[in-house]
Amino acid sequence: MEKYQLYVDGKFADAETGETRATINPATEEPIALVPVATRGDTRRAVEAARASFDTRVWSGMNVKDRAKILMRMVESLARRQDELARLESADSGATIRKTSMMDIPIGIEHFKALVELGERIPTYEPLPWIDMPAISWNFVNREPIGVCAGIIPWNFPFMMAVWKVAPALIMGNSMILKPATDTPLTALELARTAAECGLPPGVLNVVIGSGAVVGEELCTNPMVDKVALTGSTETGRRVMKLAADTVKKVTLELGGKSPTIICDDADLDVAVDGALFGTFFHAGQVCESGTRCFVPASIHDEFMGRIRERVTHIRLGDTADYETTMGPVVSESQLKRVLGYIETGRKEGARLVCGGRRPDDLKKGWFVQPTIFEQVSNRATIAQEEIFGPVLAVITYRDLDEAIAMANDSIYGLGGAVFSRDIPKAIGIAKRIRTGTVWINDFHLINALAPFGGYKQSGVGRELGPHGLLEFTQVKHIHVDLALPRSKKFWYDYILND
Repeated sequence: MEKYQLYVDGKFADAETGETRATINPATEEPIALVPVATRGDTRRAVEAARASFDTRVWSGMNVKDRAKILMRMVESLARRQDELARLESADSGATIRKTSMMDIPIGIEHFKALVELGERIPTYEPLPWIDMPAISWNFVNREPIGVCAGIIPWNFPFMMAVWKVAPALIMGNSMILKPATDTPLTALELARTAAECGLPPGVLNVVIGSGAVVGEELCTNPMVDKVALTGSTETGRRVMKLAADTVKKVTLELGGKSPTIICDDADLDVAVDGALFGTFFHAGQVCESGTRCFVPASIHDEFMGRIRERVTHIRLGDTADYETTMGPVVSESQLKRVLGYIETGRKEGARLVCGGRRPDDLKKGWFVQPTIFEQVSNRATIAQEEIFGPVLAVITYRDLDEAIAMANDSIYGLGGAVFSRDIPKAIGIAKRIRTGTVWINDFHLINALAPFGGYKQSGVGRELGPHGLLEFTQVKHIHVDLALPRSKKFWYDYILND
């Protein structure tokens, strides 16, 4: 079994206590590797290394073109290893090899490349209008890196989430400490290995593994950290905001969701039924913007449900290393118990179980849950309001689009959503009325590295990806150049001085 180490200041090392823990394959319940358990002392050393690398300008002072050259070497190295990374990601997170080899790793690498290329093009100089009162002056904005950034990422898409934090932070000139989830740290550590091999200066990227209560809280409270970027639950986001408040850190938060899928009565049901299944059961529902509330008009409810009952049988659970498997387990035993608990709550609150609802009989190992669909669900039911993060779909019937939109917006969340309709102008009109950060029309889950991603309401603060996400890793400095010379023209000095 391979033993991994922390990556701090350009070196791999054990945690100061020497403590390790095993990461477990969710599909087999077998250990994969040993990883270190960092302490606050380990985390402080990582912060100090990041601070030193930033303050000495070894990276922040480098021309963006030169930063991009190093980062593109990382992209090329990762691309050469993508098959190996896909197998590792599948084993570590419980994702199917079909998904990690076709989506998670290659698209993650493509996102890395796209964000670096975009970062090269973002101007650091932004002109402002000329001022002629009280005298002529030249004013402009300078975009500068924030400083030391902490990236805290979840367990559902370990490699992709690492890329979404590391690539924008580094191309914009920041130094970073990355804290991967304790359940799924392996591809983040491989990213660190790639950084070391490709010439990233020591201290610019540090990877520290440990609990949120230890590593996470140190990163959120340490005064040498200038920004915290979190992807995680809304509960964790609230905690990060509170901890970061004492040192007034900038935060970006990509949090939970309970995304609505609105099926219109004119939808192409071949697309809409499969889209609703893809929106919910992709990665066993462990996606923050999963479309776990499906709103169906009463006029087509029976036809829709008949089709979805048949199509859900085409989802295959099983060995995640088998390319024929299309849905894997949830990430851990505790997550399994959480999902099964919500299913039981759905039954108790009167929803009708259409299919699934339990562990599969034919899989003796692994934290698998059958694809589960409820109908006759109230939009106020627990399974319609709380984020389950598992393969559970709530189908809710509506009478007209105004009611559907009102129910879609009746949530503390606002991360994603979808509209299925043959009438694109109508669908766009509905999309504009849904209070979420992303709305797909006749599709789901497709995220573009050049488009902003983030949430309304309690689904987050700020945006990731695209120019909007890159600018979240910059400070805005206004520089004023006064052209009122000589001294006699600066009459405002006389407000406090007498000749």
